[in-house]
Amino acid sequence: MARCWERRGCDEEMRSRCPHNIPGEPCPADCRFAACARDTHVVCQDFNVLLNPERDYDAAVKEICRFCVHFLERGPSLAQREGDDVRRQGNPNRFLL
Repeated sequence: MARCWERRGCDEEMRSRCPHNIPGEPCPADCRFAACARDTHVVCQDFNVLLNPERDYDAAVKEICRFCVHFLERGPSLAQREGDDVRRQGNPNRFLL
């Protein structure tokens, strides 16, 4: 059975960090198949919204959702997490400039 990156023609570097290759990781924002075509997808430019400590960034299946206004304003909060499921909150360096 062919793997998704073989069908899609991903290069070796992308395959090495593909979430289908690394279980539990979000789809990388620079993957050409992670782009969001929904009308609700708008890149957030407000740092107060982007850095919201209450947002559960790990709930996003794609990294691109982590800086989308729709997810940042309507996505689940840490308080909504069930059980003792404590994961890292996204890439700790995601906003380094």
